[in-house]
Amino acid sequence: MGRRPGASGTVRIIGGRWKGTRLRFPSVHGLRPTPDRVRETLFNWLTPRLGEGTVVDLFAGSGALGLEAASRGAPRVILVEKDPRVAAALREHIERLPGARERIELVRQDALRWLRQADLAEVTGIFLDPPYGSPLLGSALEVLRERRPPCLSWLYIEQPAHGGVGEGMRLPEGFRIHRQARAGDVACALATRENAG
Repeated sequence: MGRRPGASGTVRIIGGRWKGTRLRFPSVHGLRPTPDRVRETLFNWLTPRLGEGTVVDLFAGSGALGLEAASRGAPRVILVEKDPRVAAALREHIERLPGARERIELVRQDALRWLRQADLAEVTGIFLDPPYGSPLLGSALEVLRERRPPCLSWLYIEQPAHGGVGEGMRLPEGFRIHRQARAGDVACALATRENAG
């Protein structure tokens, strides 16, 4: 989700089945979708990895990442969002997009609580784009280090661009930073399990 002051309104799906669809999200302090340019880079990286298993958008916000993944062929996507207004908007998106109800699950719950309790057996990828400046990224990585989801092969990490990408992060065992990029004040990285390529 990437929460920082300023942006609200609409997000555009930039590729796949729902390409060009604009989706509205509520004006909630700090809610900011991942910019189009960053998503384009990310999904160029991810395209070969989206075809199997479940993808989780852990701090869903506008849903830009999870909905884009579903549009581009991810067979199952879970959106986790605790804010009731934002979750209601996500529910409307799922109802509106053709075929989305069959492949997208919305969970209105605290992200870390969900991550600690959910069945992660079929999760192959997770988007980690928590509120900017919060400790949630480190906390989510800690839970993943403890739980070790067996099929997890990639993690997308987004954070403010100041400082190094992934600087000070402890990734789950066997993961390394595979690709990284910056766009404006956003830094992002794709971490992959070493034996997954």
